[in-house]
Amino acid sequence: MRQIVLDTETTGLEWQKGNRVVEIGCVELQERRRTGRTFHRYLNPEREFEPGAQEVTGLTLEFLADKPRFAEIAEEFLAFIDGAELIIHNAAFDLGFLNAELARLPGQGRIEDRCTIEDTLTLARQRYPGQRNSLDALCKRLGVDNSQRQLHGALLDAQILADVYLAMTAGQSEIGFGEVLDAATAPGVAALEAVLPELVDAVRPRVKVLPDEAEAHAARLAALEKKAGRCLWTTLETVET
Repeated sequence: MRQIVLDTETTGLEWQKGNRVVEIGCVELQERRRTGRTFHRYLNPEREFEPGAQEVTGLTLEFLADKPRFAEIAEEFLAFIDGAELIIHNAAFDLGFLNAELARLPGQGRIEDRCTIEDTLTLARQRYPGQRNSLDALCKRLGVDNSQRQLHGALLDAQILADVYLAMTAGQSEIGFGEVLDAATAPGVAALEAVLPELVDAVRPRVKVLPDEAEAHAARLAALEKKAGRCLWTTLETVET
């Protein structure tokens, strides 16, 4: 599964008031591992910052004056994210701004037309109800280092969010598995291959379960697959009640 962890910085809190994107940061994951590919651009917003927004990012109009407009990088950005699952913290905020930028361009549609979305804020609220679920709070809870986050920066925040997301959705560790190893290099593969014929020929016990148990089992595996990106499962044989 290809995933893109995405964050933006903006001139203010509401795109409806004409605020614009000033920075986009993306980190690519493939099968829950960083690929090393990133997308990072500063943008000329062609407008002033709202009060307080400049202090959050540390960006200035002078710094952004010679940076490209969104229209100039839109094609490259869309090619980078196209077809991926986007991992975004408080997705409605970033999607609202990005879709507003795309609406200024002819025929580009919406981000949701190109990508599926995983909102880590929604996920965190499900995991930790009643607790603070800001990015900084999640870093503290999950042991993710955010010591470099003195100011908000899109690429840095995307990198931190990638660590938070992987820690928060470590589905395989929940059932006692470590990282998935390459089958060709995993220790003990040769020994396992040597005994496989015996295992195949052996008489193995068969477990039958009730239909409601099988349904619960399938739901659990589906949840693990969503979090881990892959899941190996066994078909259960049910018995009638």
